[in-house]
Amino acid sequence: MNAELIAVGTEILLGQIVNTDAQVIAQGLSELGINVYYQTVVGDNPERLERAIIEAKNRADIIITTGGLGPTLDDLTKETLAKVFNKSLKLDEESLDEIKIFFDKLGKQMTPNNQKQAWLPEGCTVFKNEWGTAPGCGFESDSKYVIMLPGPPRECEPMFKKYAVPFLYPLAGGCIKSHNVRMFGIGESAMETKLHDLMQSMQNPTIAPYAKTSECFVRITAKAETEDEAEKMLQPVVEKVKQIIGDDVYGVDVDSLEQVAGRLLIKNNMTLSVAESCTGGLLSKRITDLAGASDYYMGGVCSYSNEVKMKVLGVKTETLEKYGAVSSQTAEEMAKGVAERLGTDVGVGITGIAGPGGGTIDKPVGLVYISVWINGKCITKKTNNTHGRDRVRNYAASVALDIIRRELE
Repeated sequence: MNAELIAVGTEILLGQIVNTDAQVIAQGLSELGINVYYQTVVGDNPERLERAIIEAKNRADIIITTGGLGPTLDDLTKETLAKVFNKSLKLDEESLDEIKIFFDKLGKQMTPNNQKQAWLPEGCTVFKNEWGTAPGCGFESDSKYVIMLPGPPRECEPMFKKYAVPFLYPLAGGCIKSHNVRMFGIGESAMETKLHDLMQSMQNPTIAPYAKTSECFVRITAKAETEDEAEKMLQPVVEKVKQIIGDDVYGVDVDSLEQVAGRLLIKNNMTLSVAESCTGGLLSKRITDLAGASDYYMGGVCSYSNEVKMKVLGVKTETLEKYGAVSSQTAEEMAKGVAERLGTDVGVGITGIAGPGGGTIDKPVGLVYISVWINGKCITKKTNNTHGRDRVRNYAASVALDIIRRELE
């Protein structure tokens, strides 16, 4: 089966918002073994939308639209699809009731035009919208499968996973299952070199390498008749990849280093505090972006000036005078100082030159020292990153989390 994605919305066409829905849906279809050959973006214009749908109908088995399901006059996705597939629209009373409940919970009066969202193609499978007002739906017509989803990502992504995937599952021709093996401390080329022979030898499961900012991962995918069969095929390959890569693997099917480090801190009943200079609170942000971080994260100090390093963290004057603010010695005193002052088991100290200015011959832009005080000792790493301010800061924060991860594992 092959699918075409049609994003409806002038704001996407003009680049005012990024079409993240397409990424989520394309990845999800790939995991189902459904190919995506075309992606189309069309503005809120019924004539151009109709032409796009007709073209998709001629070249795809599955058409998935996002956007254009709202209450306003320019939301015409349902109407246009119904016209192309010769479907009449009917008022779905259950959907209308859900929309009314949504507004009641907000304490707002539902305007009459919101009723438009409850008119759906006859005979369709309704996808309940638990995250907004516009329901989605799916139907089969003229040997084609059509799915309509709302445009806002906070609604589209969960509805795709909860309703569209089960709707499409019977079309996948078997079960497709994947595991992501995530790594930090090894570059993409080194990872691929180590895994080259294994990747070349595999047909089912397959191994696909990917790179993200400061880290990389492989997606291992198997196709079988059942999920259990696919899992049995995947596990030996996952273990082989972990064996080849070694300690640079930080998790399988995990979201981030901060997630792994957080889980290990909880498992070991340990608390964390951080002292940041060049990262300016970025590490604290990444940690506290996760729900439940308050179980182990006690707080942080953003210590850009030497005065704060000395007065708040207890960095010695002689350390700053002899080695400078950007040094392993200062990072270590920051890590130990923040742990002692905030009463935590683990302390992080980060100091460096994020750039673009401020560097010298001896201490160039991109030089960062990261120290983690844990179990009565400091583990300190020096990094040199020349890929811009954001990369310098993010990499330093990742190194700190990775040190914690390696120590606690």
